Amino acid sequence: MRTLLIVNPNATSTTPETRDLLAHALESRTQLTVAHTQHRGHAAELAQWASTNEMDLIVVHGGDGTVNETINGFLPLPQVEDDQVWRPRLGVIPGGSANVFARALGISPDPVTATNQLIDLLTVNRDRKIGLGLADDRWFTFSAGVGLDADVCEAIDASRANGHPATPARYLRTTVRQFFRAKGKEPSVRVQIPGHAPVDEVHYAFVTNTSPWTYLNDTPVHTNPGTTFEAGLGVFAMRSMDVLPTLLLARQLLATDGNPKSRNLFRQDDVPSVRVESPVPIGLQIDGDFIGKRNVVDFTSVSGVLEVVAPQPR
Repeated sequence: MRTLLIVNPNATSTTPETRDLLAHALESRTQLTVAHTQHRGHAAELAQWASTNEMDLIVVHGGDGTVNETINGFLPLPQVEDDQVWRPRLGVIPGGSANVFARALGISPDPVTATNQLIDLLTVNRDRKIGLGLADDRWFTFSAGVGLDADVCEAIDASRANGHPATPARYLRTTVRQFFRAKGKEPSVRVQIPGHAPVDEVHYAFVTNTSPWTYLNDTPVHTNPGTTFEAGLGVFAMRSMDVLPTLLLARQLLATDGNPKSRNLFRQDDVPSVRVESPVPIGLQIDGDFIGKRNVVDFTSVSGVLEVVAPQPR
């Protein structure tokens, strides 16, 4: 088995010791090539090279952004014929600050434990086929968002550029700050789902591919608890920025058996597609990375498109 190990050496929790352990473990079982990312977009270039050279497995040691780049580098879009592009399997060893995709798959957040998980799964040749989401022409693994969520990601990206790590505490502070900055703005987003009347005057919206799709330290946040990698997309659209309703909803999101409901909330847990529109350009984030501002984004669920080395769902 030919394997490419993509390592993001700048990821929050990536260490030389873990990289060496992972490389040694894979080297003993596969024909291994190791590559370190050197710039934004490099993981996608490396993944495309692996696909072109028909490598069997790509293992990513980095954060959610590196995983997203990798998938977008080798996985063809739905309109591309299946037999035209080689599709390697994907393995993930957490190395970022949140590691939401790996956690949602049942992969340990500890890199050493996750390495042992990966080797055990490779030994028994157990894979899992999961669905992904498309935001226009870009794959996402666990979430995309417009409005508040994208504003937070944009601010975090700016902090990272200034040398500040993306810690859970920084995310929390940034979310609170961006919430109060956006509070006075008029709602401009329209959400359209097949079979439903359009939902207008939305302040911000999340489109998710699994649950939970984010964490507050080790506490999972459930916006759409009925959403899974094997089902459609979850839609969570908020029509209020008032403090009290927001706090009451936040309490539900953090509950173990959370099933968030509010008269200010539009929520659907299993939809095939959704369109988000805004007369003024609004921020878009995909898997925690700020993408830019858009007037229209089409989100689509694509089932069973990615083969990943991960535990089977419970």
